[in-house]
Amino acid sequence: MTKADIVTKISEKLGIEKGDVQATVEAFMEEVKLSLEAGEDVFLRGFGSFIIKTRAEKTGRNISKNTTIKIPAHNIPSFKPAKVFVEGVKNNVKVK
Repeated sequence: MTKADIVTKISEKLGIEKGDVQATVEAFMEEVKLSLEAGEDVFLRGFGSFIIKTRAEKTGRNISKNTTIKIPAHNIPSFKPAKVFVEGVKNNVKVK
């Protein structure tokens, strides 16, 4: 499913114009992004949490030069689904 599909479905369900729904969806995504960039986690009850995870410093390999490189510690955005969300997927989606 793409952002356009989400906009279309919400527009059909609520009877709101696609342009208004798209602006709302994009504003939501921008707010989540800005909150994470500011170091704040975003908690959506019943859906999940957008959190910041810290990756520890580690040693990697540059295969082409056969040398080791130092990968510094860094933060990455992550999504942790709510238990209700996980259970819904477990119960409704067949294993492929």
